[in-house]
Amino acid sequence: MSPKPALISGRNLVKKFKSLGYEKISQKGSHIKLKNYDNGSVIIIPDHKEIDRWTLKTILKQAEISEEEFNNTPGKK
Repeated sequence: MSPKPALISGRNLVKKFKSLGYEKISQKGSHIKLKNYDNGSVIIIPDHKEIDRWTLKTILKQAEISEEEFNNTPGKK
């Protein structure tokens, strides 16, 4: 069983993904859409105070990023 991902806010999650090469392409309400032009992946991040651990896990899966790689990325946790 893998360890639980850390709790993180939506804004800090966006900052971490920007450091991974994603760019904000739009926002509708409290949902921010990011795109990585290198691999074409698009993810949507809710701009909430705290992202649910399993929502974060699903976002990482969609972005094809391992939890280990994500945790080693510079940025706020």
